Amino acid sequence: MKKEVYLLSGFLGSGKTTLLKKFLLSLKVKGLKPAVLMNELGKTSIDSNEVDDDTPLKELLDGCICCTIQEKLESQLQELLLKEDFDVLVIETTGAAHPVEVVDSVLSPLFAQHLSFKGIITIVDAFQWKNRDQFSPQILHLMREQIRHANLIILNKADLLPEMELGAIVFELQQLNEASRVLLTNYCDVSMTEIHQLVREERDVNHRKASIGKQLSLTACVHTFENKINLEEFEEWLRKLPSTIYRIKGYLPVVGKKYPYLFQYSYGMPYYMPEQIKMPANLVIIGENLHKQEILEGLKGLEK
Repeated sequence: MKKEVYLLSGFLGSGKTTLLKKFLLSLKVKGLKPAVLMNELGKTSIDSNEVDDDTPLKELLDGCICCTIQEKLESQLQELLLKEDFDVLVIETTGAAHPVEVVDSVLSPLFAQHLSFKGIITIVDAFQWKNRDQFSPQILHLMREQIRHANLIILNKADLLPEMELGAIVFELQQLNEASRVLLTNYCDVSMTEIHQLVREERDVNHRKASIGKQLSLTACVHTFENKINLEEFEEWLRKLPSTIYRIKGYLPVVGKKYPYLFQYSYGMPYYMPEQIKMPANLVIIGENLHKQEILEGLKGLEK
């Protein structure tokens, strides 16, 4: 029996990992065994901590799944099929990935007898889409491509915008992809039935590549804290960041706290969550044309 494959797409910070956690739980409730293939732009994985230990997990680090590490993707798929017992594979791509190029890898002749591709779920950050003109033309092209090729579109963070603006965004998304449903949600809280019943339709839609290091200049850098930091000083550092930094995620060791804060930063909006256990003090920064040395020196200067 073929194993079903679902692809989670969407730009940086849209909510892919939130949806991943909810979807994995729903699969287990149905008595299915999920596996996860997760891609990160940096050399260090942060979101993999969100996957339960009993779920087979493969990670592709330091590259975009659809271009710089495509051979590794096939290798990881082969290893999953050979060594792990699972019913459903969920692939969470980096926000810089073109979904069709990922699908092409999954539909390799190597796996034709083993995998059944169910479809692409694209998550769109409503606030981010409203202000999309602030992004570069290359990023805008990628965001549109992720929407155009979706089999299901989730318009997330709908609570950040008034109803009239949401209606206009839904119309824009349907103009880009009239074949897919658009679901409005907060925290990716959608009916999992919508995803379980997903049936992929073959579409003859041409696409242009949008690859890391080529048309796109998205890069990532990782800072590992050796000492604790002051939150107020960290927030002051955040306020000075250029608008070309789209996503920051990781763990902050804070002065006066025994355990770190989980930190998420998307499109200028920070989020802190205190942890109850010790976590690796890594922070991943993703954006266009990063001045890595300046960023790393700034973070190092915050340490006490």
